[in-house]
Amino acid sequence: MIYSVSGKLALKDSHFAVVETGGLGLKLFASRLTLEGLPAIGADVKFFCHLHVREDALDLFGFTSPNELDFFEMLISVSGVGPRSALAILDIGPLDELSAAIKESRPDLLARAPGIGRKTAERVIVELKNKVQAATSGDVVEKMQTDSDLMEALASLGYRREEARAALAKVGKDVEGAEARLRAALAVLANKHK
Repeated sequence: MIYSVSGKLALKDSHFAVVETGGLGLKLFASRLTLEGLPAIGADVKFFCHLHVREDALDLFGFTSPNELDFFEMLISVSGVGPRSALAILDIGPLDELSAAIKESRPDLLARAPGIGRKTAERVIVELKNKVQAATSGDVVEKMQTDSDLMEALASLGYRREEARAALAKVGKDVEGAEARLRAALAVLANKHK
């Protein structure tokens, strides 16, 4: 019904963005990674959309690429995974990491999303394993596992999980090894708290 929305970014919140277009302000729910990647308020933006129709609401979900939209729609096709749960899964990491986790049958990685239990994660893997594309999945899954363990370590040091996840996302892909990634994430967090 609505494939895309283009306009000025009017508001950015932790769970949604508002895009003004044609005299309307459209509220689009989006993943944390999508929202963090948006430009400043007032900039031109384009979202690819999924309109979710419920008995009591029409919710619009926005994505910055058609690939992210396709992945979201694959996730919500799985029984027991609604739009909010699909966004939680998208918050775990980039699409290549999620695809690799599914290809490598790693429900423990998918179950790290809030509200996603092991059974739901296993169902996602069973239903999507043959549908996702993943290249060099072993290395990607290893990095994802390392970052997941580092997020737990940072949480045990008193940082909120969202803070830890955001700090690890800012660590460059060229930084390898758990110790180096932890040091880099702590540096990001230290700069944030100055």
